[in-house]
Amino acid sequence: MRFMVMIKANRDTEAGVMPSEDILAAMGHYNEELANAGVLLGGEGLHPSSRGARVRFSDGQPSVVDGPFAETRELIAGYWLFQTPSLQDAIEWVKRCPSSAVGDSDIEIRQIFEAEDFGAEFTPDLRAQEERLRVQIGQ
Repeated sequence: MRFMVMIKANRDTEAGVMPSEDILAAMGHYNEELANAGVLLGGEGLHPSSRGARVRFSDGQPSVVDGPFAETRELIAGYWLFQTPSLQDAIEWVKRCPSSAVGDSDIEIRQIFEAEDFGAEFTPDLRAQEERLRVQIGQ
């Protein structure tokens, strides 16, 4: 099972406060543990929302809203992609995250849809298209 693990933003991440050397070292060690265990598929930290934008769709029309965004608790400061046998295993890995690296924040874990989750609506043609895209992205 694959999971997106999202580190929620806080006042410091939204202010652009960069992590200390100690925090970077702790995160590097944690990421190495994840990678060595075959759990880590990817992950990155994100710039504050003041450097981002949202594209909002209403009645089929897009409009752009520039950051920053007000509700810090709804924003994401970084993410990992995990592959674990279960949600409980993903939770156990997240509990090992160095607390100094995330500060006063929440980490949300959401399972990623797999092809079999979509049922008959995900036709053989659509499956082939997705596979072609995965190969293309992997190159």
